[in-house]
Amino acid sequence: MASILKVDTLTGVTTAGSISVTGEGNSTTTNLQQGLTKQWCALNGTGTIAILDSFNVSSVTDVTTGTYGFVCTSNFSSANHTPSGEVVAVGNFSSIDLTSAPATTGTGGFRCFNIGAAGIDSAFVSYQSCGDLA
Repeated sequence: MASILKVDTLTGVTTAGSISVTGEGNSTTTNLQQGLTKQWCALNGTGTIAILDSFNVSSVTDVTTGTYGFVCTSNFSSANHTPSGEVVAVGNFSSIDLTSAPATTGTGGFRCFNIGAAGIDSAFVSYQSCGDLA
Protein backbone atom coordinates (compact mmCIF):
# COMPACT_ATOMS: atom_id res chain seq x y z
CA MET A 1 0.00 0.00 0.00
CA ALA A 2 1.34 3.43 -0.95
CA SER A 3 1.70 6.19 1.63
CA ILE A 4 0.46 9.71 0.97
CA LEU A 5 2.02 12.71 2.70
CA LYS A 6 0.07 15.96 2.48
CA VAL A 7 1.69 19.12 3.84
CA ASP A 8 1.65 22.84 3.13
CA THR A 9 5.20 23.56 4.32
CA LEU A 10 8.43 21.61 4.62
CA THR A 11 10.99 23.01 7.04
CA GLY A 12 14.47 21.69 7.73
CA VAL A 13 15.31 20.75 11.32
CA THR A 14 18.89 22.09 11.47
CA THR A 15 18.30 25.01 9.08
CA ALA A 16 14.72 25.97 8.21
CA GLY A 17 15.47 26.56 4.50
CA SER A 18 17.60 23.47 3.99
CA ILE A 19 16.26 19.97 3.38
CA SER A 20 18.53 17.09 2.29
CA VAL A 21 17.23 14.34 0.03
CA THR A 22 18.98 10.96 -0.17
CA GLY A 23 19.84 10.01 -3.75
CA GLU A 24 19.33 6.75 -5.60
CA GLY A 25 21.04 3.78 -3.96
CA ASN A 26 21.52 5.74 -0.72
CA SER A 27 24.83 6.93 -2.15
CA THR A 28 24.65 10.70 -1.79
CA THR A 29 22.47 13.47 -0.43
CA THR A 30 21.33 16.55 -2.31
CA ASN A 31 20.09 19.81 -0.86
CA LEU A 32 16.54 20.13 -2.18
CA GLN A 33 16.54 23.93 -2.39
CA GLN A 34 19.90 24.01 -4.24
CA GLY A 35 18.57 21.67 -6.93
CA LEU A 36 15.47 23.63 -7.89
CA THR A 37 15.05 25.89 -10.91
CA LYS A 38 14.44 29.32 -9.39
CA GLN A 39 13.23 31.12 -12.51
CA TRP A 40 11.83 30.11 -15.89
CA CYS A 41 9.92 31.66 -18.75
CA ALA A 42 8.41 30.69 -22.09
CA LEU A 43 7.69 33.57 -24.44
CA ASN A 44 6.61 34.46 -27.93
CA GLY A 45 9.43 36.68 -29.16
CA THR A 46 7.85 37.89 -32.42
CA GLY A 47 5.85 41.07 -32.95
CA THR A 48 4.69 42.32 -29.58
CA ILE A 49 6.45 39.86 -27.29
CA ALA A 50 4.31 37.97 -24.83
CA ILE A 51 5.09 35.78 -21.83
CA LEU A 52 3.34 32.46 -22.43
CA ASP A 53 4.06 31.07 -18.96
CA SER A 54 6.61 31.86 -16.28
CA PHE A 55 7.83 31.51 -12.72
CA ASN A 56 9.68 34.29 -10.85
CA VAL A 57 9.63 36.62 -13.89
CA SER A 58 7.98 40.01 -13.48
CA SER A 59 8.61 41.26 -17.03
CA VAL A 60 10.44 40.65 -20.30
CA THR A 61 11.49 43.46 -22.63
CA ASP A 62 12.19 43.44 -26.35
CA VAL A 63 15.59 45.18 -26.43
CA THR A 64 16.20 44.87 -30.18
CA THR A 65 15.73 42.23 -32.90
CA GLY A 66 16.33 38.88 -31.20
CA THR A 67 17.53 40.40 -27.91
CA TYR A 68 15.39 40.20 -24.80
CA GLY A 69 15.87 41.26 -21.19
CA PHE A 70 14.07 39.99 -18.12
CA VAL A 71 13.40 41.13 -14.58
CA CYS A 72 13.03 38.68 -11.69
CA THR A 73 10.15 38.85 -9.23
CA SER A 74 12.49 37.66 -6.44
CA ASN A 75 16.19 38.46 -6.81
CA PHE A 76 19.02 35.94 -6.82
CA SER A 77 21.62 36.30 -4.07
CA SER A 78 24.35 36.71 -6.70
CA ALA A 79 24.66 37.80 -10.33
CA ASN A 80 26.31 34.41 -10.93
CA HIS A 81 23.06 32.47 -11.33
CA THR A 82 23.27 29.94 -14.17
CA PRO A 83 20.92 30.37 -17.14
CA SER A 84 20.12 27.93 -19.92
CA GLY A 85 17.66 28.19 -22.75
CA GLU A 86 16.24 27.13 -26.06
CA VAL A 87 15.03 28.99 -29.11
CA VAL A 88 12.89 27.71 -31.97
CA ALA A 89 12.89 29.59 -35.26
CA VAL A 90 10.93 27.71 -37.92
CA GLY A 91 12.86 27.21 -41.15
CA ASN A 92 15.95 29.01 -39.89
CA PHE A 93 18.84 27.55 -37.91
CA SER A 94 19.13 29.55 -34.75
CA SER A 95 20.96 29.66 -31.46
CA ILE A 96 20.72 31.49 -28.17
CA ASP A 97 23.39 33.48 -26.32
CA LEU A 98 22.54 33.78 -22.66
CA THR A 99 25.46 36.09 -21.89
CA SER A 100 24.52 38.94 -24.23
CA ALA A 101 23.33 41.13 -21.37
CA PRO A 102 25.21 41.35 -18.09
CA ALA A 103 23.22 39.59 -15.38
CA THR A 104 22.55 41.23 -12.04
CA THR A 105 20.84 39.70 -9.02
CA GLY A 106 17.46 40.75 -10.44
CA THR A 107 17.91 40.89 -14.21
CA GLY A 108 19.39 39.06 -17.16
CA GLY A 109 19.13 38.84 -20.89
CA PHE A 110 19.70 36.74 -23.96
CA ARG A 111 20.05 37.08 -27.72
CA CYS A 112 18.67 34.78 -30.42
CA PHE A 113 20.64 34.70 -33.66
CA ASN A 114 20.91 32.79 -36.93
CA ILE A 115 23.90 31.01 -38.46
CA GLY A 116 25.13 34.34 -39.85
CA ALA A 117 25.08 35.81 -36.33
CA ALA A 118 22.23 38.21 -37.17
CA GLY A 119 19.69 38.72 -34.41
CA ILE A 120 16.34 37.05 -35.11
CA ASP A 121 13.01 37.16 -33.33
CA SER A 122 11.73 33.72 -32.45
CA ALA A 123 8.16 32.47 -32.07
CA PHE A 124 9.17 30.40 -29.04
CA VAL A 125 11.96 31.12 -26.56
CA SER A 126 12.40 29.38 -23.23
CA TYR A 127 14.98 29.88 -20.53
CA GLN A 128 15.57 29.05 -16.91
CA SER A 129 18.03 30.00 -14.22
CA CYS A 130 19.33 28.13 -11.19
CA GLY A 131 21.00 29.70 -8.17
CA ASP A 132 20.31 30.83 -4.63
CA LEU A 133 17.58 33.39 -4.11
CA ALA A 134 18.29 36.38 -1.89
